[in-house]
Amino acid sequence: MSRNKSFRWARYGRSGLVLLLLTGVAVQNAAATSGGRYLTVGTAVALLCGLALLVRRLPWFIAPLLTTVAAGLWGWPLLPLLLVSLFDLAAQRRIAVAVGCCVVVLAANTVAPSALSLWRPQQYGASLFLILAVVSGLWMGNRRRLVEVLNAQVEHLRIERELREQAARAAERSRISAEMHDVLAHRLSLIALHTGVLTTRADALPGPVAERIGLLRTASTEALSDLRDVLGALHEPSPTAGDAAPAPVLREVRELVEQAREAGQQVDLRTSGQPEQAPAAHRLALYRLVQEGLTNARKHATGAPVHIRVDYGPPATVVEIVNAPGPPAAHTEASGFGLVGLSERVHALGGHLSAGPNGAGSWRLAARIPHPAHPEQNGPRP
Repeated sequence: MSRNKSFRWARYGRSGLVLLLLTGVAVQNAAATSGGRYLTVGTAVALLCGLALLVRRLPWFIAPLLTTVAAGLWGWPLLPLLLVSLFDLAAQRRIAVAVGCCVVVLAANTVAPSALSLWRPQQYGASLFLILAVVSGLWMGNRRRLVEVLNAQVEHLRIERELREQAARAAERSRISAEMHDVLAHRLSLIALHTGVLTTRADALPGPVAERIGLLRTASTEALSDLRDVLGALHEPSPTAGDAAPAPVLREVRELVEQAREAGQQVDLRTSGQPEQAPAAHRLALYRLVQEGLTNARKHATGAPVHIRVDYGPPATVVEIVNAPGPPAAHTEASGFGLVGLSERVHALGGHLSAGPNGAGSWRLAARIPHPAHPEQNGPRP
């Protein structure tokens, strides 16, 4: 908030009704010192000071100036409104102005009538109230600024986490594209190869069949070229990604499990169905899920056994990874965004991913991806 704007009473969560009550007290005090008459200059000044404190659009110095002059001339009846003004000044870190107002008021009251002077009946009673108002305002202003800074930091962290999640999802989409480029390029290359062999024997084939084979070879070659133009760049590793894991290209889960076992990890793998029963995209997702599950187990449960269940379906491809509790690995920094990317991949295939505690300190990562031939399948999710 700008220093040119006043920290009004209501800005600290206090009701304007309280300020109106203090204004009424000041009016009552001024009337009491005038023999019970309300139509006096003192009561008018009290109302004017209360109005200056309530109106937020006035320049910041108006309310302190009015309350200082009023308390200096009319003494203790205007003290409540002066305390509010000093509180606001201290909350704005205008300590020098607040101290100056206190000095002016106390100095002016040394020559004020004894019935109105702030030095009566207790010589230093009013001074203590003035100091208390300044200290309270300074504390409240510092607290408010601290809360604003903390809120800004929380909002910054929230935005930063959202950006990181978006980056993780975008990276997973790029990884999917690169993997599908490898798979489709392999399949299209086989089609182009076989049709090329057939075109060399076109003389032994009927004319329409030879013509169709030629068109098929041309189409497959053009499709392969288009695929490389669109997705090929995504497969090229960046200069800073030298340690990135290569695309699995339909590598099987068993290979990943064997590598983990060779590294000393206890892995129990149970599979049902044949990998060929699942679509290529599902098999790539399975590989990434098992890879992430084994990595998380090594990070957060070192030495704990890992149980993996894979069902290639149909009607759905299902994977479940459960690791027992164990001590975390030393010097491990978990980003927490690997599961974000996996969730993006599984949801893109129309599946469901769940990850969380599984009781007794174990952790469970599971996914269910329906086969394209059964999009309406609504079996129980893992």
